[in-house]
Amino acid sequence: MGILKKIWNWIDDRSGLTEMFEPMIKHLVPPGSKWSYVFGSATLFCLVLQVITGIALSLLYQPSSSGAYQSLLFITNKAAFGNVLRGVHYFGASGMIIMVGIHMIRVYLTAAYKFPREMAWISGVFLLFLTIAMGFTGQLLRWDANGVWSSVVAAEQMGRIPLIGKYVARLLLGGDTIGGHTLSRFYSYHVFVIPAIIFIFLAYHLMLVIRNGISEPAKAGRPVDPKKYREWYHDMLKKIGVPFWPYSAWRDLLFGAATIIAIISLAIIFGPPELTQPPDPSFIYTNPTPDWYMLSIFSLFALMPPEIESYVIFIGPGLTIIILLSLPFISNKGERSPIRRPWAVFGVLCVVIFILSLFLLGQQSAWSPKFDVKPLAAKVVHSTDSVVIKGASLLHQRGCLFCHSIAHQGGLKGPDLSEVALRLSKKDITIRIVNGGPNMPAYGGILSNQDLTAIVTFLETRK
Repeated sequence: MGILKKIWNWIDDRSGLTEMFEPMIKHLVPPGSKWSYVFGSATLFCLVLQVITGIALSLLYQPSSSGAYQSLLFITNKAAFGNVLRGVHYFGASGMIIMVGIHMIRVYLTAAYKFPREMAWISGVFLLFLTIAMGFTGQLLRWDANGVWSSVVAAEQMGRIPLIGKYVARLLLGGDTIGGHTLSRFYSYHVFVIPAIIFIFLAYHLMLVIRNGISEPAKAGRPVDPKKYREWYHDMLKKIGVPFWPYSAWRDLLFGAATIIAIISLAIIFGPPELTQPPDPSFIYTNPTPDWYMLSIFSLFALMPPEIESYVIFIGPGLTIIILLSLPFISNKGERSPIRRPWAVFGVLCVVIFILSLFLLGQQSAWSPKFDVKPLAAKVVHSTDSVVIKGASLLHQRGCLFCHSIAHQGGLKGPDLSEVALRLSKKDITIRIVNGGPNMPAYGGILSNQDLTAIVTFLETRK
């Protein structure tokens, strides 16, 4: 122990670690900080987990259009613990978004954004959107049909921004069309650009927490007065403040550890999201389903009248950002207790219920292609004819089952094909496949004559 202590003393003396971190660890915080304060640190735990698992995945992932999909298949199915690693990274991203969302709701409900913590709120808003951007860019790196076309939809939305839309879309995709350059650009966004910005804002956010102090628990009848607050806060800390470590930090450590355990458990039990079909640029009419944290926005655009969609795409996100950033300037003093701010509580409830409702609609909606549909089982195909069996297989491989259902298996976007032969003749089926229809691409230039014959032959058995 003597030798170890001497080594540590030498390292500490030369590196200044204690001098650097002790003031942060032992700075005084208000007493009474309860479990509602742990979500910010839990977000930080998730971020560290994402960095670790992201580095591990990057050792095997190939950021090229020809190798990305296959490398993920290798990671998922053959690499040691690769399936769990992908699962931890996926659920870690979900956990990070959930934690940062709850943290911001707690800050809003207790009005911890008021003086002198306005800049902490603003930096937190940027961190929220950067976290969502990390999730979005990560979805394309799967380089499957769902991830690729989600990015195309996002580019189309950005392209509707007046004046600068096409330039923003090009910046996102790395060109006018999606391709290998798009994957390289998203890889740079996901691995270098956005994480670097996150670390800058995170360091600034933590510096502000140390500088201005953790907000004291809100109390009814104790409003914030910017002229007197700093003096009152420092006097309060001198009288009844407690060191951050261990009196407050133990809850952060315990909840953060529980969050990590939960994420790893979910990864082991459920695994990562299954990869859909490899991207096929010829399928230009498909409608992708984004990951769950973007599903509410997806539902909102799907439900609104098409004639106002372009305006909402441009105005909605901009207005949301302006409201969030202006909040601490609109109300930077006065009551903090949720008991004295019933409209704030009501507003949060409305927003949460609205988002959850859209999320449920997005999951159950008939407009959502079902990218994770399985190939038709042999008992559903119910034939020994090799042409019929090939047609059933092509129906899955070509993505027809994303939108069409057979025997309750498949998407609900298009008509049910379980008894299509009773409604359409062989000629009608062929014409529909070749020429397409409303919300259905034309497959005439995509399918070979043999594949078209096999699919039509199979569909003729659906009576």
